[in-house]
Amino acid sequence: METAESADRYLQELLLDPDPVMAAVLERSDAAHLPQIAVSPLQGAFLSILARSVKAGRILEIGALGGYSTVWLARALPENGVVVSLEIDPKAAQTVRANAAASGVADKVRVLEGPAAETLADMTERGEAPFDFVFIDADKTGYPAYLDFAVALARKGALIVADNVVRKGEIANSNSSDAMVVAVRTYLEKARAHPRLQTSVIQTVGVKGHDGFAISLVG
Repeated sequence: METAESADRYLQELLLDPDPVMAAVLERSDAAHLPQIAVSPLQGAFLSILARSVKAGRILEIGALGGYSTVWLARALPENGVVVSLEIDPKAAQTVRANAAASGVADKVRVLEGPAAETLADMTERGEAPFDFVFIDADKTGYPAYLDFAVALARKGALIVADNVVRKGEIANSNSSDAMVVAVRTYLEKARAHPRLQTSVIQTVGVKGHDGFAISLVG
């Protein structure tokens, strides 16, 4: 793992310019005493590239934490684009707003506070305009339900990306009693069976340890 972390740092220095704006986003999150579990810089850039690849104008983010991924995604948007970010923790939601404002993307970020399942149900019921890109990075036990809402709220050709689906390889353990592993396995099984989805998983190693992203194309 030490080699993987060294490679991650090398690739970050090689491929990404120094970014004081994004560094400040993490500093504000730390000052708010939020968990240090945001995506890495390389992963943030990866998400931004994916969003740009589908020409996303509307992005749904389920789970924002301090807004590090939010800002990366907002940067991928055109001038009139929007990230609708769902966050249950009021302190985290406040930090997202502060980070969006300080990063110059406040006009592209709309933060909705409350339990994601309830917010998503309300959005579905009132006919929210479809999204081009969905990023799921919230409580893992909610992933199966979030997938259903994501598909319902996504346009044809949209991408749905879910983080933390490999769980240090524990995802392969069919006998796991870990509720998060069980939920993520259910998410992947539902994605495999869904007639509108084509899904793959890419494992990741580096400064964030051993994990991975599930990526689904909506048909």
